[in-house]
Amino acid sequence: MTTRRPSLRCGDRVLPLGTRTFIMGIVNVTPDSFSDGGRYVDLAAAVAHAEALLAAGADIIDIGGESTRPGATPVDVDLEVARVVPVIEALVKRGHTALSVDTRHAAVAAAALKAGAAWVNDVSAFDDVDMGRVCRDAQAVVLMHWRHAPAGAVDDDVVDDDVSASVRTWLADRVVRAVAAGVDPTSIVVDPGIGFGKTVAHNVSLSRDLDGLRRATGAAAVLYGPSRKRFLGALTGQTDPAGRDHATMGAVCAAIAGGADVVRVHQVAAVKDAVAVADAILRVR
Repeated sequence: MTTRRPSLRCGDRVLPLGTRTFIMGIVNVTPDSFSDGGRYVDLAAAVAHAEALLAAGADIIDIGGESTRPGATPVDVDLEVARVVPVIEALVKRGHTALSVDTRHAAVAAAALKAGAAWVNDVSAFDDVDMGRVCRDAQAVVLMHWRHAPAGAVDDDVVDDDVSASVRTWLADRVVRAVAAGVDPTSIVVDPGIGFGKTVAHNVSLSRDLDGLRRATGAAAVLYGPSRKRFLGALTGQTDPAGRDHATMGAVCAAIAGGADVVRVHQVAAVKDAVAVADAILRVR
């Protein structure tokens, strides 16, 4: 017998977990993101792109004002707020409430939630000690695993004989930390951090058992974000990130088989049909 899973909320949307895979569309309000940096820095362009992603089938829009690509320059909090808050406010005025803010700073998260964002997507999983307090007011919070390589090292230098166990243990600790700070455990989503301090083999391994990650951490759901990442280029030979959308579709379908609940992608239209087919074949209803 299949156990009925709860629902997450994002703005005015209800996301019944286990019924299908939900799609998070990416809006980078940054000049230096690895795939589309600079394309949506302008407010009008960012809002138009978000609405295009929603029209293409995105369930959630994730808005970020700081690039987390390797070697990216950290962004001042005030600048990050200035980038993301106007986009959130403009979308809310247009009736869009299924919004997430991609940030590792509590001050940015607080400003985004006040502006109308519903989720906080924290790639540092509460490195900022104030994030737990702020995220009590979020409808959901995403905690991502990110192993920081030593200075001068690259992802391929990372050694981990059991990356799945390491990621599970680390994220389980962050879930405990979030709950201790007052975050509702039924609102916590975990993300294995594909491409963040991991080798190609690590990324492949972590993509196989996402349901095991959810169960081991006690999280409500798993978010999977492979979109256009370097490991896909290594597997396919595609050096241009913008040319990795087909590879992204392959990773997304495999991740659905592995138990992904939400997939975070740049090109929603390119992924939506693949997700629908994978759900029809793989989901137990």
